[in-house]
Amino acid sequence: MYQDSSRWGITLQTYIQLTMLDQHTRPMISPLRMMERSIHSAKHIFVENLYRSGRMPEVDYIVLTEWFEWITKNTDVSVDLIVYLQTSPETCYERLKNRCREEEKVIAMVRKSSIIVKQRLKIPFRVSCVIQADNDMQKMIEKYEENRDRILTPYNMQHCL
Repeated sequence: MYQDSSRWGITLQTYIQLTMLDQHTRPMISPLRMMERSIHSAKHIFVENLYRSGRMPEVDYIVLTEWFEWITKNTDVSVDLIVYLQTSPETCYERLKNRCREEEKVIAMVRKSSIIVKQRLKIPFRVSCVIQADNDMQKMIEKYEENRDRILTPYNMQHCL
């Protein structure tokens, strides 16, 4: 996908949409479902980024959008709280390099702001909690603990630190 996103973007994003749909609709075994990403972030961030950057053909974008719209109209994939870990492109790139995933080695560093900021994407939900995340793991654990009650109590929609 990273080497030829025009060809493989729809394949990967279709699979991601399917796996996210499965996660959203899986029976709950606890009163709280926490996900790293959701079907909403897949569509409104990753698919939009591919399309707006010219790396996804319009026909693929339309197909993914229509599937997403059908899913959201016919299935409950709602979310109560979105926690946004705000990081710089440099931090993201350093973390990507440290993961050492073979498939990610072709990703080039983008020094400009993310497409979300540059093109001001209209995300149809409210980011309820923004945490500055350009920190090492120990500091991130501390920040999580500071915000734990806000994160784990979904109807407490206070702004996080």
